[in-house]
Amino acid sequence: MDCIYKDPNAAVEERVKDLLSRMTLKEKIGQMTQIERAVANPSAIRDRCIGSVLSGGGSRPFENAESADWANMIDGFQKGALDSRLGIPIFYGTDAIHGNNNVWGATIFPHNIGLGATRDADLVRRIGEVTALETRACGSPYAFAPCVAVAKDPRWGRFYESYSEDTEVVRKMTSLVSGLQGQPPEGHPYGYPYVGGRNYVMASAKHFVGDGATEKGINEGNTIASHDEMFNIHLAPYIDCISQGVCTVMASYSSWNGDKMHSHKYLLTEVLKDKLGFKGLLITDWEALERLTDPHDADYRQSVKSTINAGIDMVMVPFRYELFLKELQSLVESGEIPMTRIDDAVERILRVKFVAGLFEHPFTDRSLIDLVGCKAHREVAREAVRKSLVLLKNGKDPKKPFLPLDKAAKKILVAGTHADDLGYQCGGWTATWTGLSGRITVGTTILDALRKLLGDKTEIVFEPNPTAETFASQDFSFAIVAIGEGPYCETGGDDPELKIPFNGTEIATFVTDRVPTVTILISGRPMVIEPPLLEKVEAFVAAWLPGTEGAGITDVLFGDYPFQGKLPVTWFKTVDELPMHVHGNSNPLFPFGFGLTMETKQK
Repeated sequence: MDCIYKDPNAAVEERVKDLLSRMTLKEKIGQMTQIERAVANPSAIRDRCIGSVLSGGGSRPFENAESADWANMIDGFQKGALDSRLGIPIFYGTDAIHGNNNVWGATIFPHNIGLGATRDADLVRRIGEVTALETRACGSPYAFAPCVAVAKDPRWGRFYESYSEDTEVVRKMTSLVSGLQGQPPEGHPYGYPYVGGRNYVMASAKHFVGDGATEKGINEGNTIASHDEMFNIHLAPYIDCISQGVCTVMASYSSWNGDKMHSHKYLLTEVLKDKLGFKGLLITDWEALERLTDPHDADYRQSVKSTINAGIDMVMVPFRYELFLKELQSLVESGEIPMTRIDDAVERILRVKFVAGLFEHPFTDRSLIDLVGCKAHREVAREAVRKSLVLLKNGKDPKKPFLPLDKAAKKILVAGTHADDLGYQCGGWTATWTGLSGRITVGTTILDALRKLLGDKTEIVFEPNPTAETFASQDFSFAIVAIGEGPYCETGGDDPELKIPFNGTEIATFVTDRVPTVTILISGRPMVIEPPLLEKVEAFVAAWLPGTEGAGITDVLFGDYPFQGKLPVTWFKTVDELPMHVHGNSNPLFPFGFGLTMETKQK
C-alpha cells in the first residue's frame, strides 16, 4: 500500500514514520493539543487536526447522561477527526479513576485508599478490567488512572487517590495498569505502550512525580526530598507501570525542591524517557500552563516553551487552545522549540494511537453498553468493599467481641449522616468533579443493604441525627452509626484539622452512650478519633470511600465474610504528629498494617 500508515498489517513504527512524514507543522501541533468537550466540535477538530478531547472533572454531555449518550457525543467528535486531511483519530480521555465515575449507572469502586487496604493485586487488576469495559462502552479509550502517588500526609486533598503511604503497597497496586490495558505478552519490549484490544483502554500513571509528599499535604505544593528519597520512594511505582506497558504518564502540578514538575527537563526527559525508557506519551495535567503563568501574560509563551522543551508531548489546554496553537507554532518557527522535539512528541502520540487500535476501530463498540453497571461488575465492587474494611475495635473486652451482629435482632437503630447517602459513600470524582450528596447514581447505601438483608424480621429505625426522643421507650438490640466526610477533591479537600464533620463524633458518642454501637467511618483518610468515642463504642470500622455497593459493608458486619483489611497508612492521634508514617513514628493510634479479624458465621 502507498499509505503505510493505513495498513493494519504494517509494523507500528513503520506506520508512525510514514504518517509523520506526511504531516505539516500545523497538523503536528494540533496532535499535541487536548481540548475540553465543552469547546470541541467536529469542524474544529477536523480543521486543527486536534489530537485529543477530554472531559474535565464532572464534565458530561448532560446531567445523568448514560453510556449511549456519551458514545453518541464522542463518536461525533471522532467523525470530525476522521474527516481531516490525514484522517488521524482522536482519543477521548476521562477521569475513570474508581470505575467510569462520570457516567450514570456505572459501577463505582472504592477509592484507591480502600483498595490499598485490601493488599489484593489481583482484585485491583480485575477492577481495572471492569473499568476498562465500562469506559470503552461510553466511547472513551483513555482513562486518567492510576494515581500511583505515595501519600505521606492525610491533610492532602487527594490522599484517597493514593493506595498507601508505603511504596511497596503502591507498587503492588499498579496491577490496575494491566487490568485497564491488558496484560502484555511475554517478551513485550520494556517501556513500549500496550493495549490488549477493544475491551481495554489506555492508562495514565500519575502524577509524575512526588505529589503525595508535599509540605503539610498542600495540594500542588512543594515536595522537599533528597534525590534518593524521590527515586526510591516516589519514582519506584512508575517503573512498575512502565514495565506493564503504560501508554501515558501525566505530570504533576507539584514541585520538587522548588522546581515545577511540568518544566522539569531532568525528570521528564532525562529520567522518565531516557533512563527509564518510557516510549509512550507524556501529558500535562488540566490547565498546567495556566498554573505556571497567567494565560494573558507575556510569560504564557515562556510556559509553552519551557514545558514542551522539558519533554511534554501533549498539553491539556483545555479551553484556550487557539492561543496555545498560535504560541507553539511561533516558537517552532522561531527555532526556540526545535523541530526534533515536536517530532518526538508526535511520534509518541501516534505510537499510542496505533497501539490502541484507533485507526482500525475509531468508534464505540456498542455491544459493551449493556455491561455497564451489570450484576457481575457490581459483585466485583462488592468484593472490593468487603476486603477494604478495616476493623479497628471489636468489643470492650477482647474475650467478648461485639461483631458479628445478630441477624435475628428484633429492633435496631441506624443513625448518622452517612447511613443513607450514596454520594457520601462514593466521595469526590463521582458524577461531578467534587462529588455530591444523595442519589447521584445507581447503587446501594448501607441502609438499603440492611433493609434487604434483614427484611421484615427486624424493625429498623433510621434517624440520621437521633435525639433523646429516639430512645424513649425504644428497646434497641444495637445501633449502627455511619459518620464521615462529605465529598471533595484536590485543593478543596486540603484539611489542616481532619476532624470528623457534620457533628459525626457527637452523634456517635450520643448513640453509644445509650445503646451498644458499631461506628462506621466513611472517609478518604484517617481522621481524628476522639478518645471518649473510641473508648465507649463497642466496635469501630474504617470503611474508607466504598462506592456504590454498600452491601459489601453489611456482608462483613453480620459475619457472612471476615474482616480482612489492613491499614494502608498509619493512623495518627493528633494532627500535630503529622506527617507520620510506617518507618518514622513509634506511637500512633493504630500502626500501619493494623486490622483486627473476626469469626464468620455459617451462611
